[in-house]
Amino acid sequence: MFEQLIKLTETPCSLGLTTGFSIFSLEIRWYGLAYIFGIILGLIYIKNIIKIKIYKNFINYTQIEKFFVWAILGIIIGGRLGYIIFYQLSYLNDPIKILYVWEGGMSFHGGLIGITLSMLLFSIKNNIKFLALTDLICAAAPIGIFLGRITNFLNGELWGKTSNLPWAVIFKCAGPQPRHPSQLYEAFFEGILIFIVLYYCIYKINFINQIGKISGLFCILYSLFRIFIELFIREPDRHIGLIYSYYSMGMILSLPILLLGIYLFIIKK
Repeated sequence: MFEQLIKLTETPCSLGLTTGFSIFSLEIRWYGLAYIFGIILGLIYIKNIIKIKIYKNFINYTQIEKFFVWAILGIIIGGRLGYIIFYQLSYLNDPIKILYVWEGGMSFHGGLIGITLSMLLFSIKNNIKFLALTDLICAAAPIGIFLGRITNFLNGELWGKTSNLPWAVIFKCAGPQPRHPSQLYEAFFEGILIFIVLYYCIYKINFINQIGKISGLFCILYSLFRIFIELFIREPDRHIGLIYSYYSMGMILSLPILLLGIYLFIIKK
């Protein structure tokens, strides 16, 4: 019975290239859908937050709509370069492949750096408080993270360690053993749970009036969840493995974000 359940939950493994569906022979990728819906839903949610009186003094609807063009560029460029620098330096042997974003390969931490630079430049250009803008983006970020992790699961990538739990999944590229669906764990903790916590802090205990605090809380929660899952549940990237026999690249990259979050949430006034 258990083996039958596992077979029913087999997922493909295609390095981010799984097709969601086709329209007139045009293949629509899961990653493309995740980016599109993440941006649209994030924009709607941020516009709702801006209705709070204090934020009308910092940024308006027109500015946030203009920023999302900057955000898309920051996420794509930063995510792609971050993936190459942190995970696949072999791309430097054939630099033209850096532009082949349709072949998959994006880094959350690279995307975070890219969109942070976009926010900094945009806030300077438009005379907007930088941390007010980061608070808005961090509040909406779990929506995109959730969709991205669901896409990781559908693509059969970034799987977890072997497991005998009833909900374990066989990932074709990981061998015949059932494994933790770590992508779904991350979708819940990094997506749903962080969104709920930040929503409560914005609308119930008025953290939005303390500029920078939402950004700090997002950095703390994301880093802690990412480190915990990569330490105990998720397999490290095969071509990198563990660093110093214990740490994954994701854990190492999350540590400075954790420190930044503590600074913004506890220390900064």
